[in-house]
Amino acid sequence: MLKVITSWQWELLLRLVVACIMGLAIGLERRNRNKLAGVKTHTIVAFGAALIMMVSKYGFADIPNYDASRIAAQIVSGIGFLGTGIIIVRNNSSVSGLTTAAGLWVTAGVGMSIGAGQYFLSISSALLLICVQVAMHKVGFLANEPYACKMKISLSSMDKVDVVKQFLLEEKISIMVIKLNKLSDGTVKLEMDLLLPAKCDKLAFLERLGSKEYIISISA
Repeated sequence: MLKVITSWQWELLLRLVVACIMGLAIGLERRNRNKLAGVKTHTIVAFGAALIMMVSKYGFADIPNYDASRIAAQIVSGIGFLGTGIIIVRNNSSVSGLTTAAGLWVTAGVGMSIGAGQYFLSISSALLLICVQVAMHKVGFLANEPYACKMKISLSSMDKVDVVKQFLLEEKISIMVIKLNKLSDGTVKLEMDLLLPAKCDKLAFLERLGSKEYIISISA
């Protein structure tokens, strides 16, 4: 009897080790891209999810008619709080960390599947997640996405505001928010929240806009 119990405990320990390895592999990809949640966070998330899954599945076997899914179900919702802490909003317009937060959520799923003893599914899912994250950064048409930026422009006169709008339209850049402030010397301070298309070269765009004679100064 002791031998059976010992071998089973070694099996559970193996699951925890595999969960840590899968979390570490996923975290390495994030760390290589200088993300806030890297190796330690993903390793611990996978480890914790596997542990909780095993407690949920095997910890109440002495209770008749127990529901093994009740504790495990809380992992899915609970990991959302950790993901929220990863997401950063800059200047009320630019959002970062969504991919890492989603990756943490999937990492928890990987840990849960390992805790349930589904080795093939969990390892395949971890490798697939890494491949997806790499592809989203390496493959051009997948990596390029529209992105927001905040821009401040000083114009020579009010009538140049429409000229700037037309220029942005030609560049296929959307204006989400615009604020105008006319100064006493006749110049205009223009603040805009812009949505740049996926393939837009921001530096080249700023150079083209800054070369216009009616632009006094520009910052983004």
